[in-house]
Amino acid sequence: MKLFKRSNRENACCCAGQCKEENMQKAESQKEGAGIKILGSGCMKCIQLEKAARQAVQELNLDLKIEHITDFAQIASFGVMSTPALVLNGKVVSYGKVLSADEIKDILKHN
Repeated sequence: MKLFKRSNRENACCCAGQCKEENMQKAESQKEGAGIKILGSGCMKCIQLEKAARQAVQELNLDLKIEHITDFAQIASFGVMSTPALVLNGKVVSYGKVLSADEIKDILKHN
C-alpha cells in the first residue's frame, strides 16, 4: 500500500493557470515604480492596511500613489506568501500584519 502517491497533476499550477509568461512579465513590470502598493486579496485586513496607508500619506502631506494589488501572480512576483503586505517603491517593507498609520508614517520617514 502506497501512503504517498504522486499526483497526476505534477505540472498543475498553484495559481489556477495564471502563471503564463505574459502574466508573469506583467507582474514583474508592476513591481517597478514609486509609490505604495498594498498586496492582498481584498479581505478586511488588506482594506485596513490600505486605509492606514492613506491616512499616513495624508498626515505627512506626501504625494504618493497608493495601489491595491489583488492578482495572485503579481503578489507572488514580490515573493510575498503572507498578506496583507506593504510595498514601498518596489520593496516589500511589511507582510503578514496590519500596520497602524503611525507605523506606516515611521516607515515612510525612514525610506
